Amino acid sequence: MRKILIPLLALFVSLTLNAQPPVPKSAVFAGQTIDFSRPDFYERMDRELIAFTYMHSTSILMLKRSARLFRFVEPILKANGLPEDLKYLMVIESNLDPKAVSSAGAAGLWQFTKSTASSYGLEVNSEVDERYNVEKETIAACSFFKDAYAKYNDWFTVAASYNAGQNGISRRRDEQKQDSALDLWLTEETSRYMFRLIAAKMLFENPKAFGFRFEASDAYPYVPFKEIVEVNGPIPSLVDFALEHGVTYKALKEHNLWLRSDKLTNKAGKTYKIIIPASSR
Repeated sequence: MRKILIPLLALFVSLTLNAQPPVPKSAVFAGQTIDFSRPDFYERMDRELIAFTYMHSTSILMLKRSARLFRFVEPILKANGLPEDLKYLMVIESNLDPKAVSSAGAAGLWQFTKSTASSYGLEVNSEVDERYNVEKETIAACSFFKDAYAKYNDWFTVAASYNAGQNGISRRRDEQKQDSALDLWLTEETSRYMFRLIAAKMLFENPKAFGFRFEASDAYPYVPFKEIVEVNGPIPSLVDFALEHGVTYKALKEHNLWLRSDKLTNKAGKTYKIIIPASSR
């Protein structure tokens, strides 16, 4: 037993002695610079750097998932003329888990509620939930960002509004007579949110600074698909549909998380794009 405990103790000590990176003098997010010489900014940033350093399993999983997901999200942000740094909102929202569901019922990588999803054109029902469609949910998030930036002209305030809602942030700006959400008295979650984004950016740009020995080869690989099938009618059985296309039902569902049932009624005759994976595993 003692022989087992000694290496475990050494591992624990090595982890606990691992210090978080120091708070930088300043940081740039979405083209905007934040100066950490201001004492409250310094402490708020220090807290998030500590959190990202010591939540080991979550940080490592996010790093492993990132390459697979960023390759889809980054081109959509670019096509919409938006800063690439906005992808880190997705990191904070879901820990890059495409299946994420919050206690409040928000779902997907971008964590849209049903009402917000519907207002941005996403279909949400018992058979189809486009909050789990990476392309469509990212396009919806881009629409939100554009709307919010048109109001606030400040990306930190846009980020705060993504967490707290545009109505809530606008009301607090008016009540407290401040323009930037960085200067607002907000709930702890929203107040931390903006600094968590900067910490996330620092983590993904330099994992080693946080004590993580992570290489590009450690990332989960992109899984290519065989084809995309367009359907505009009903599919009585997605199990049979999968077998007809040479894949398992499990593989089909894993690559099309937005399909929430074992069938697709499609009474409206909409056109859906279904990914057929290259492998059944």
